[in-house]
Amino acid sequence: MAGNDPLSDALGGLNNAESVGHLEYTVQPASNIVGSILEVLYDRGYVDGFEYVEDGKAGLFEVELKGAINECGAVKPRYSVAADGYERWEKRYLPARDYGSLIVTTSHGVMSHYDAREQGIGGQVIAYVY
Repeated sequence: MAGNDPLSDALGGLNNAESVGHLEYTVQPASNIVGSILEVLYDRGYVDGFEYVEDGKAGLFEVELKGAINECGAVKPRYSVAADGYERWEKRYLPARDYGSLIVTTSHGVMSHYDAREQGIGGQVIAYVY
């Protein structure tokens, strides 16, 4: 059965692989948004690394896991958030203050809500991880 949402499929697969203790996971098909989210997960210390592999079709990402993800998932629908409105969404999707990250897409690219708050920009909440 084909997935309808590559982002949700990728984050759900990462979540499942982490919960059973796998050390690597293959995200397929690859997309720009999934690559950007993996970069945020790497910068925040949730994964050890990832690599894009061209397979002649849509490509794939090979992700090295480190066991730091308790839960991650896509946020649907994608809610708009102002530069000073991240606290509301932290309360909704994260278990505690300053624990975990919301991943937002902004006019400056995909980043964690900590970086967006620091830069004073809003965007759309697309995923969470803790």
